[in-house]
Amino acid sequence: MSKLHALILTATASLLAGPTLAAPPDWGKVPAKEVTVFYPGVSPLEWITKGTEHGGARALRKGESCAGCHHEETADMGKKMASGQKIEPKPIKGKMGFIPVKVQAANDGANLYMRFSWKQPPGGGEKMDKDNQVKLAFMLEDNKVPGANLSGCWETCHADARTMPDAKDDKKTKYVKDGALASGKYYDLMQWTSKGGKFDGYVADKRVMEGGKALLEAKGEKKGDEWAVVFTRKFSGGDGDIALASGKTYNFGFAIHDDYTIGRFHHVSLGYTLGIDTDADISAKKP
Repeated sequence: MSKLHALILTATASLLAGPTLAAPPDWGKVPAKEVTVFYPGVSPLEWITKGTEHGGARALRKGESCAGCHHEETADMGKKMASGQKIEPKPIKGKMGFIPVKVQAANDGANLYMRFSWKQPPGGGEKMDKDNQVKLAFMLEDNKVPGANLSGCWETCHADARTMPDAKDDKKTKYVKDGALASGKYYDLMQWTSKGGKFDGYVADKRVMEGGKALLEAKGEKKGDEWAVVFTRKFSGGDGDIALASGKTYNFGFAIHDDYTIGRFHHVSLGYTLGIDTDADISAKKP
C-alpha cells in the first residue's frame, strides 16, 4: 500500500468517526456552587407577578430578582409546596420538597462544560414517565427576554401550559411571550435523560426539543445514591443556540425531573447568572 493510499484511508476513517470531543476538565479542581432546586407547585409567571397572591411581585417591579429574595429559603418553600400547604392542589405522597445540587462550570475557549451532582432523594410517587427516572435540563438566555434577569426561567412558565390545573391544551408546553428566534427573545435549552437521550433545542413562541447544533455530549451516571450529569457544549451552534463569548454573562437556570415525573412536577432553580471567564453566580473559567 502506498503512503498516499494509507493517508487517504486514515483521513476517511477519521471523517466517518465524527468529531473528536475535547476532554472535560478535572472536576476535582473546579469550584462548586451549591444551588437548591425546589418543588414549585403551581407558581407560573402569572402567579409570581400578581401582587394579590405573591408578595414578591412588588419587589420584582422594583427590579429585585427572585434569587435576591429567596435564595436562602428555597428549601423551606419547596417543603410547603410539596406537602400541599401552599399552591399545590395535588401533592405527591413522599415528594421531597428540595434537592441540594452542586453546580460546576468550566470552559476551554471553544466549549462550555457543565456538571451537576446530587444525592438521590426518596420518592415513591406515580411513575408519570416510566422510561426516565431522572431528567435534567438547563436553559441559557442572552439578556434579551424582558424579566429573565429577575425571574430566571419563570418567563417560560405559564398558567395555560400542559399539566397546569387551568390548562385547556394538553400539548401546550413552555413558551416566551412574544418570543422568536429572529428577535433573540428565546431561551437555549439542553436536556439529558436517564434513558440515554440528549436534546438540544430552545423555548421561543413554543418549546422545541431539537435543531440545536451546539450540544456535543450529555452524559449521566449514578454511583450508589449519587447522580452526576455532565454537558459538553460548543460556544456556537445553530438555530436556538445562544453564542457564548469570553467576558460575557448569561441568565441561567436548571430543573430536575426526579422520580419519573413530567411537566410541572419537577424541582427547579431560581434564576442565576453564568459567566464565561468572568465573575458571576456561576463562573465557567479555564481550569
